Amino acid sequence: MQSSIFNNLKVSYITVLLAAVALYAATCAPGAVWQDSGVYQYRIWQNDIEGDLGLALSHPLYHIIGIVVKYIPIGEFGYRINLISAVSGAFAVANLFLLLRLWLKKNFPAILAAITLALSHTFWRHAVIAEDYTMYAALLLTELLMLLQYIKTKRVAYLYLLGLFNGLAIATHMLASIGFACYFVFLIVLLVQKEIRLKDLGIITGLWIMGAAPYEYLVINKYIQTGDFAATVSSALFGERWRSNVFNTGLSSRLIKENLIMMAYNFPTPNALFFFAGLYGLKKVSPGRGFNNILFALLVLFFVFAFRYTVPDRYAFFIPFYCLACILIGVGFDFLIRPAGHKTLAYLVLIFAFLPIPVYIIAPVTAEKMQFKLTTHGNIPYRNDYRWFLRPWRTGRDSPERFVNEIYDTVETDAIIWADTTTVPPLLYAQHVKGKRGDVKIISSIMSSEGSPEFNEQTIEKLLDERPVYVVSPIKGYCPAFLLEGYRFEEAGIIWRVVEKQRQ
Repeated sequence: MQSSIFNNLKVSYITVLLAAVALYAATCAPGAVWQDSGVYQYRIWQNDIEGDLGLALSHPLYHIIGIVVKYIPIGEFGYRINLISAVSGAFAVANLFLLLRLWLKKNFPAILAAITLALSHTFWRHAVIAEDYTMYAALLLTELLMLLQYIKTKRVAYLYLLGLFNGLAIATHMLASIGFACYFVFLIVLLVQKEIRLKDLGIITGLWIMGAAPYEYLVINKYIQTGDFAATVSSALFGERWRSNVFNTGLSSRLIKENLIMMAYNFPTPNALFFFAGLYGLKKVSPGRGFNNILFALLVLFFVFAFRYTVPDRYAFFIPFYCLACILIGVGFDFLIRPAGHKTLAYLVLIFAFLPIPVYIIAPVTAEKMQFKLTTHGNIPYRNDYRWFLRPWRTGRDSPERFVNEIYDTVETDAIIWADTTTVPPLLYAQHVKGKRGDVKIISSIMSSEGSPEFNEQTIEKLLDERPVYVVSPIKGYCPAFLLEGYRFEEAGIIWRVVEKQRQ
């Protein structure tokens, strides 16, 4: 199983990287996308590195890179921004391969782990749309690479780089604070044991500050603007309204069931059993106690955080855990099986690694026939939620564009449209990027067209007298309560016009 192309470590790394780039670039969304990913595209187009949802949701490093990519005049803007996630995901897969290759000195466990991560549903899904999770995953695995090299060589320069990469990770996503806590404890232990000097800790701290500078800038700027230290810290840690989600300790049967289903769907292969073998054999193959302790601590902390998190897209927060799970799948294979002595079994394991692809083809059709309940915002025209959610690839998926075109072909001049957080991004994308229907004002709870009128219970009567007013979804949670409770709607194509007050 030792292919000659993988004998040279540099060549093998580049091969895995390019293979992953090809996979994700070929399956990337072609343009505008729904929901948070569309918000990312809109913010990048507006050169906005902070956003309006609190500092914890700003993800400045991702948006700074996006703004740079925005000015590359090649192809569709939305596709270029989606490619940031694709390239980041490819680096994460390649870094995972390199980590296990350096650790175990064998190709097959590293290849197995890389394929398993690359084809896992949630990771693949976020590698083909505008999201920051794959960028964070790439940095997390780079941190572990630096930690591994320090454990093996005792060269403190690797700890310097660990500090820098964790700082960059903080500037990408606050999930990196979990890694920060683990590394901080590790560094203090090294300092107490005199394995590093106070000077080394100072250099590590300085490089961390340098890496996290984009996020630090936003935090300092927020404090200067508001003068409210407590509010600034709260925004930096939790965003504007997610404190209760972050600290949630309750577990409903529904939450547990959904989490377990999604975890199984990410690894629909017998190879997932190697994870448990990896847990069992971790101490026996670990390069050092410090590495083993940090890897296990990260595994537990990322799992616990994601499992009891209650935001609608919580499945995405399992991605760091999946990265670590794939490490253990590679370790478990190496612990149980020696490819040289079990070539037939090794080839069977390799075939099993590709099982997710047919599963992702079949599962949406089966789930739709069974009317399996998804946790998505259903009934969006041109979007089949089963295929949209259960198939990770986005090749040729133009449902946002078709959705927007029909709406803009329907509404009159100077119309007002209230859109929910799922549908507002492509509507604004079409206005700003494509230059369509600038006369129409798109209003939502998170972002709106420039020059939009105030839209509330006090102004709605005046707006209805002056202009046509529409809502995308007259459904609780996706439409203002005062409209649902007090007004009647009339279907107009794929959206709904607000026509008059309901009779009391």
